[in-house]
Amino acid sequence: MTLTTNEELASTTTTKKDKKAVIDEVITDVSLEQFFSLQPPAGVDADYHMLERAYRSFPAADFSRFVALFVAKGRNLNAKGPQGTMLEVIGTHRKGGEYAHALKNAGAL
Repeated sequence: MTLTTNEELASTTTTKKDKKAVIDEVITDVSLEQFFSLQPPAGVDADYHMLERAYRSFPAADFSRFVALFVAKGRNLNAKGPQGTMLEVIGTHRKGGEYAHALKNAGAL
């Protein structure tokens, strides 16, 4: 087993032998913009799909940044997916509070 420095431990953790999880990754504006090119599966609203993917991909602070950009582009915060709006779905998640707060502050119903 190889010893690593504290700095290496702070930036990554091993999840499997061949893969490392990235921690404290900086999410750039370019990364946020890439979500606007996502294509939804058949029958799923594009705005809902983007919000769901951002929710699953970003920490709460970056999700909040994404939501602000989403609204600025005139997208629909209240788009419905298979289980309701993103706010309704997040409301059922134990750790969804900060994400729900970001949606509510941006005008989601």
